Amino acid sequence: MRILSLAAGVLPDQSPEEVVEAGAAAGFAAVGLRIDGQDWTGERIGALKARIAELDLILLDAEVLWIRPGEPDPALLDLVDVAAALGACNLLAVSSDPDRQATAEKFGALCDRAAPAGVPVALEFGLFTAVHRLADAQAVVGVANRPNGHVLVDPLHLSRSGGTASDAAAIPGTLLRYAQFCDAGPDVPDPTDIAAIRAEALDGRLLPGEGVLPLDALLRGWPADLPLSIELRSKTLREAFPDPTERARHLRERTEAWFARRSGRDG
Repeated sequence: MRILSLAAGVLPDQSPEEVVEAGAAAGFAAVGLRIDGQDWTGERIGALKARIAELDLILLDAEVLWIRPGEPDPALLDLVDVAAALGACNLLAVSSDPDRQATAEKFGALCDRAAPAGVPVALEFGLFTAVHRLADAQAVVGVANRPNGHVLVDPLHLSRSGGTASDAAAIPGTLLRYAQFCDAGPDVPDPTDIAAIRAEALDGRLLPGEGVLPLDALLRGWPADLPLSIELRSKTLREAFPDPTERARHLRERTEAWFARRSGRDG
């Protein structure tokens, strides 16, 4: 059975603890947590890990490890340790460092730190980062050459960077641990307008089936059990459902309904 996870970005104003509670109350089997920008102590990590276990949740991913220009940031390694201690199944990294070799080296260091805990690290691409396209992410991960280094596909970023479902289907299975999932409308921002690209990513995503992204084709190209993080960052959704649990429940119900309709068509 495919795991559907509540992405951290669906509840951007809630703490990791609140995301866990909302996700469980809404019926999600898994959640993602944003761990950067947080004050982590051993006591807090232990309590949150215990609560995740008590609620029988999967912590699909922890984010976000921003690889930035300049010297490597030791704080990112500390976040790797936090994710591992919480029991995260995956770590999400992005880069704003335009130096491809430096990005690969810093990404490799994150992978090395995560390896003893058995945690994969996935590099996300997008026009708003220095790793613009799927091919760029694959190249960085290839240069880093770590067994726990992977790529992360977001259907929105794939589309807006000129990628196709065929490109996503061609990813070697060894590089794909999970993916993000959402829909988007037909109005494509100018690829040189990074502010517009970012605004859509943060506020303009649509529920599966509400837009025009080739979601069916993407799923046909991926393993049937590939976990999906439902990355529904949406101003409309936040305004319609200010309560985090109700927002998460609406997202789960609508997403599962779309998958049910898809199964009916395929059947």
